[in-house]
Order: sequence, then C-alpha cells, then structure tokens
Amino acid sequence: MFREQVPEALRAALKEKDERAVSTLRLIMAALKDRDIAARSKGNDEGIDEDEILQMLQTMVKQRRDSISMYEKGGRLELAQQEAEEIAIIERFLPEQLGDDAIEAAVDKVIADADAGGLKDMGVVMGALRAGYAGQMDFGKASAIVKARLGG
Repeated sequence: MFREQVPEALRAALKEKDERAVSTLRLIMAALKDRDIAARSKGNDEGIDEDEILQMLQTMVKQRRDSISMYEKGGRLELAQQEAEEIAIIERFLPEQLGDDAIEAAVDKVIADADAGGLKDMGVVMGALRAGYAGQMDFGKASAIVKARLGG
C-alpha cells in the first residue's frame, strides 16, 4: 500500500511543481530504500514491513518537531515553517493519530490486559502498545503515561 502511494504522490507533486512536497517525498523514499537495504543485509529479501514503515514515518515526524522547537528558540521561524510543512506531507501517509484521551485509554487497557503491576512490566506494556497501535500514537507520550500508571 505505502510503497505505491509515495511514488504516486511524488508524480503528482512534480506535476504541480510543489517543491516542498517533492523534496519531502524524495526523503521518504530514500529513507525507505536505506531501511530496505539494511533489512536485506539481515536476510529479509522483502525489505521492511508496513509496521516498520509507520515507525520510520513517525520518527521522521518526531525529528521535525524537535527541529521546530530548536528553530523557534533560535528565532529561525522560516525554517520552523518549512519543517511544519514537511510534517504535514509525511502525516498524509500515517493513520489518524490518537488524541491524549485515547492514548490514556489504550494504555489503561493494555496495562489491564497484561496484568502489569510495576515498572518491571513497562517493557511488556510498551511492546503491546507498539504492536497494537503502530503509527497511531506518539509513543513518547504513551511511555510517560505508562510510567506514571505503573508507579514511576
């Protein structure tokens, strides 16, 4: 699914002469190709799967959000705007993100399902969240909620 969507979006952006979209889509394709090559060296001839692609995209969004905060602190608002535009382009390929309330509900459900009782169970809970909600939530926020719920 994703592997067909990005080249189609790139062709459309080229026709529209949308330079920001073209450069961002090329970055996504390059990152995907790098990850596929790394996967092949580990014996996976198919490349990375959809979940790993979603994680890659989330990482790209997170990197840009970090850059935005640094650019804003440095007074480089034009660069922060460019990063925000790239985020909007990348998020087109991500499923709809869960809000804070939904993340808390998902964390509570996974904690109950896993019968987690303390911080020693944090890895189990985070693993279950990553498996069940790949591409749908900010795992940084989820991690903080899990830690608070498990008594960290």
